[in-house]
Amino acid sequence: MTSVQQAFSSNGALANTITGYSPRQAQTDMALQVAKAINQESSLIVEAGTGTGKTFAYLIPAFLSVAGNKKIIDSLSQSSSEPLTEQTNALVDDESLAENKKIIISTGTKNLQEQLFHKDIPLVKKALASNAQIALLKGRANYLCLYRLEQYQQTRGQLDATMLADLVKVKSWANTTQSGDIGELVNVSEDSAVFPFVTSTLDNCLARECPDYESCYLVKARQKAIDADLIVVNHHLFFADMALKDTGFGELIPKAQVMIFDEAHQIGDIASEYFGESFSTRLLVDLCTDVLQIHRSSLADVKQLGLAAEKLQKSCQEFRLLFNFDPERGNWREKCNQQRFNQKYQRLKTDIDFLYQVIKLCVSRNEAIDNCFDRIVNILAKYEIMADVEAFGMSFWYETTPRHVVLHKTPLTVADKFSQFVKDSGAGWIFTSATLAVDNSFEHFIHQFGLHGAEQLLLESPFDYQKQSQLIVPRYLPQANNVNRAKSLAELAIPLIEASKGACFMLFTSYRVMNQVADILSETIDNPLLVQGQMAKRKLLEQFIESEESVLLATASFWEGVDVRGDKLTCVIIDKLPFASPDDPLLQARCEDARRQGNEPFEKIQLPQAVIALKQGVGRLIRDVNDRGILVICDDRLVNRPYGQTFLKSLPQMKRSRDLGNAASFLSQLAMKKSALEND
Repeated sequence: MTSVQQAFSSNGALANTITGYSPRQAQTDMALQVAKAINQESSLIVEAGTGTGKTFAYLIPAFLSVAGNKKIIDSLSQSSSEPLTEQTNALVDDESLAENKKIIISTGTKNLQEQLFHKDIPLVKKALASNAQIALLKGRANYLCLYRLEQYQQTRGQLDATMLADLVKVKSWANTTQSGDIGELVNVSEDSAVFPFVTSTLDNCLARECPDYESCYLVKARQKAIDADLIVVNHHLFFADMALKDTGFGELIPKAQVMIFDEAHQIGDIASEYFGESFSTRLLVDLCTDVLQIHRSSLADVKQLGLAAEKLQKSCQEFRLLFNFDPERGNWREKCNQQRFNQKYQRLKTDIDFLYQVIKLCVSRNEAIDNCFDRIVNILAKYEIMADVEAFGMSFWYETTPRHVVLHKTPLTVADKFSQFVKDSGAGWIFTSATLAVDNSFEHFIHQFGLHGAEQLLLESPFDYQKQSQLIVPRYLPQANNVNRAKSLAELAIPLIEASKGACFMLFTSYRVMNQVADILSETIDNPLLVQGQMAKRKLLEQFIESEESVLLATASFWEGVDVRGDKLTCVIIDKLPFASPDDPLLQARCEDARRQGNEPFEKIQLPQAVIALKQGVGRLIRDVNDRGILVICDDRLVNRPYGQTFLKSLPQMKRSRDLGNAASFLSQLAMKKSALEND
């Protein structure tokens, strides 16, 4: 028995540490394949169904391969009474696992990154009695910048009352923090407007010219990462680092022998974003804000500095007002060819040039204004990139926020560049998620990243979905564009909400329908309604778990990364199959590119993306062996269209029905059992 097998055995390291742990064959199988990929520094793609325990399945072999763990491996191997078989010996060699490898683990969000670092890794480290050095590394926007904090403390005129109150809290926390990680700031809202004033960006960072460089929290975090055996990052940081390496201008993350991507289904759009370019009015406004601060504090004699910055700020506001009030995405090529957009975009250039000339006159006066000069040179280059919308193989698109416009130039495929990066690295690459396969095939994921030749492993969930759940596809619902659609969805949900005593998620593909259904339900049921947008996602989830009989209505961000176990969630209602909007400019460009190559865009792009998104939503329901529940998908295309079979084959094997009455009875029985247990 290898050290990996021993760790997962009934008397192994995990069983001795975790109360109630029982071995799962799928988990051990995955761990052995991960160990093999680490050993051989090869590529591996793993779909591990919900409940497999994929986190430990990659953490155990990762820990066994980093520096200083030879003694652990010897100990685990000696504690096994079973000899190594030829098969397991070929799969993973303990001696090669004991090599001093450096490993990077990348996960989908900062919340998952925190959970991995603060919960899962300490548990595995304890179980293995490991002395491996671990580091948590986030993007620079997550660390306090002491220089900028001091700058804005001196000139508070730009901050409103709320921001000033938050600045006081930041200053108080800054006196005690060891890490400078703003995630520690529990008494300041995570979307507080003060954070851009007290954190740095790649553009405004003074780097080694900064007077606080020796005390910089970001520098310290990166040094810890350099010294660590295992580094935990997130996908955005990983691909930002890859893009930086690609330009030849350094790196954020140190070189490693193994890369492990958890929640790997998320990396497609993130990789495309970082392999592309963007130009944002936020960049301009942030620059103007800093220029105005420098003007007031140290360059008051240069009156044109303030005038030029204010002029550019106004142009940014006028450019944003050209677009719709509500945030949207669209085709920048089309917009750029419209006269009023083209004129305003050229006006931006005129005002950027004016500010550039004024800043140029101030170069060498101090480090801060020199940094602003470097930034505006970079901004001018980005501006020109977005003005040349005829580049081949690229999608030019825009997105708006309430205050800003972001222009994007995104490659239609990253397969060639990514696969070359993987090949040149000479490292092991492991990609895992509960949702990577479509109709039991990894073809979509492999094609997306050019990972031809990677080992593949598809592990089904150990849950008994036939006993634990039911899939309901209601009859006779109005079509998605019907004016009565929201009313029908609300009427369908009411008896299920009543039967489940509110332990219900309603997941939508659009804010519009979500809000329409919320308005109807608010007038027809007494259950507390928690609607996405009312508060931060974390708060919304906390309230759902804590409040009795509450119902949560949400869109895309709640389809994944949400873990509610037990009888608190027994019903998940999905409004329709999650096909991406046909108006999405990036999707349109990719579909057009697929047609040019002789492929069918629906089968190659739209259908696989929708299947993976649906699998994520469905995964919210059953999170544990004791969970029971009803899944309702309010889209008869699932059974009436040929492609519906692709969805059904990709989902867990649940009992299927079209009878909402049976579903309500099932939920009532679950609610009664819960009540009986509470009364005992």
